[in-house]
Amino acid sequence: MKIVLATSNLGKVKEIKELLKDHEIYALSEILTPFEIVEDGTSFKDNALIKSRAVFEALRKKGLENEFISLSDDSGISVEALGFAPGIYSARYSGANATDASNRAKLIANLDALNLDRASAFYTACIAVSSNLGDFTVHGFMHGTVICQECGSNGFGYDSLFIPKGFTHTLGELDDAAKLKISHRSKGLELIKYVLKGLE
Repeated sequence: MKIVLATSNLGKVKEIKELLKDHEIYALSEILTPFEIVEDGTSFKDNALIKSRAVFEALRKKGLENEFISLSDDSGISVEALGFAPGIYSARYSGANATDASNRAKLIANLDALNLDRASAFYTACIAVSSNLGDFTVHGFMHGTVICQECGSNGFGYDSLFIPKGFTHTLGELDDAAKLKISHRSKGLELIKYVLKGLE
């Protein structure tokens, strides 16, 4: 089964290819001209479906709907002490021109403002698939703690600030193999395999 990912984020593409090795995986830019998708949903599920549906509709317009399905993921981190922010706004937490570094800086500043050097947090990933047979979603979660000091450079997003439950190092300090076993996206992708098998 050929799958087009609703992302050009190289970190996500690499991770998804690792976890769905039995399938042909293509980044959005390999099959379609990348286009802007407005993520105006109110949940991870809403936004994941917005992306997968938009990409599948673009495939349909090119007559590729029988050759490909689309897969998207919407994920983010929720910090309990911050009212579960940034949540669905994780990628753009620090504004319109947000970068991973500016998002981490804002998270640290907001925890500092509460005199906290760590706080309970969890990652959510919603995986959505759109196909000729309909739309499907699953969720994966990873619980742990955010800290106010960056540690490690492996990964992207908030990885250098997040210590998974049962570990003493951040995701940014763990190797790829260890991260793949525990990540929210990994858990979601394990579940979506059942959907993919059904579609086949």
